[in-house]
This record gives sequence, structure tokens and C-alpha cells, in this order.
Amino acid sequence: MKVALENWRQARHAELSGPDSWLGLVGLFWLEPGSNRVGSGDDCPVRLPTGPAWLGELDWQAGRLLWRAADGSERELQTDREGKPSTVDHENLSFFVVDRDSRFAVRLRDRDWASRRPFVGLACFPEDPAWIITADWLPLEPPLMMEVPNVSGELKPVSVAFRAVFAVDGQNVELLPMSVGEREVFFVFRDRTSGKETYGAGRFLKANPAVDGRITLDFNRAFNPPCAFTPFATCPLPPPENWLPFAVPAGEKRWQGDH
Repeated sequence: MKVALENWRQARHAELSGPDSWLGLVGLFWLEPGSNRVGSGDDCPVRLPTGPAWLGELDWQAGRLLWRAADGSERELQTDREGKPSTVDHENLSFFVVDRDSRFAVRLRDRDWASRRPFVGLACFPEDPAWIITADWLPLEPPLMMEVPNVSGELKPVSVAFRAVFAVDGQNVELLPMSVGEREVFFVFRDRTSGKETYGAGRFLKANPAVDGRITLDFNRAFNPPCAFTPFATCPLPPPENWLPFAVPAGEKRWQGDH
């Protein structure tokens, strides 16, 4: 188990220190239907920190998104709604479009960010087998419809059909998943370490799908959400149902560069 956890932490470090890290984001720009100019000029709603005054334009029409570059080339872009989005690159800058409930926004990334401020790593609690918890995976009948807020103050409806039920030191608690897929179950939670030893807005946790009505929650793999590293993320916040009434001294601690 210790080797597996160390491998997981090394993969996290590689992800956060690489050119596509959340730490490399330098802008988030919400688009309007129609033409949106991209460049370093004052008239560009998608404002680049460097480069030409006009790099091109993003044309959002009837749910389609076209990139028209200054050189006359044109291509349709895919957002992150169905997976990995299309990217547009210019020197060290790269941008892509995210879809948030049919609202489009450009995320701008500086892929050379680490040359100026290398990632020094994350502090973590020591591994503790006591925080590998097998919970009951119980259906909710009827399913619960929650409005989950994000860091931008928006609400997203989430349908919850199951809950993970377990006990810690005699306290019976439950966690509601934000999503349940074929490969993983995703949770967002807070606990008594939030805002102190861990990130104030809570942490994320992924688990393998339940088997025979049981699901394993390994809190040693609780990790910081993207919004712990950048103001240009739109992370979901833990619903009140997922505010645990005790400390969970496991997983990633608050990032030292936390803003």
C-alpha cells in the first residue's frame, strides 16, 4: 500500500509541475455569442499578456465555436464538455475553451510558467491505514437533486442516487457523490482541518466503483482541487451534506503557495 500511495503522490507532483499544470493558468475569459477578438490589444476581450495585438477571433454561433486566425486559417474547436478540448498555441501561450452549462470561457495557459517559479511540491499527512474506510453504498430512493455551488458563486444541479455511509469514532456520517461513472466515483468534502491544515474550500476524493454494496474511501488520497492553485478554475464546493464533523488528518495538506 505504501508503494502504491507513493506512486500516486509522484504522479500528482508530475501533473502539477508540468507545462499543463493548473499553476500555469494566467487567465479566464468568458465569451459572448458572436465574435470574440483574441490578442494583446486593448480591444480584445480575450486578452493575451504578450504577442500580437490581434491573434485571431473566436466565433461562437449556434453552439459551434470557430477559431479564425489572423493568417486566414480557420478550424472548429471542441470544448471540454466531451473530454479533452482543442487547443490553440502561440509561442509559450496556449488556450482552450471550457463549457460550463452552455457558457463558454477561454482558459489561457503559460506553458513556460515553471521556468520562473518551479513547483516545490505538496505537503501531505503521513499515510494512515485507519483512513482507508469501507463504506456502505446505499441507494437514495427517490434520488436527491442538489444544487452544488462553485467558487464563482454559480449553482449546478446534481442528481444523487447513492450515498456512502460509514462511521468514524462512533459517529455515523455519509458522503454524497458529485458524479458516479463506470471507472470512478467522485466526492467533494470538507472536514475540521479545512481552512487550517488543509485547503479552506475542501478537498476532492476519487474512489473505485462500489462492489456488492460497498465502496472503499481512501482518504490518504484526498487531494486539493484546482482552485487551491489558481483563481482561474471553477471548482465545485462541498455541499453541506458533505461537511464532516471531525478532522480527517489524511491526504494532501494546504498548498504553501495558497492565495
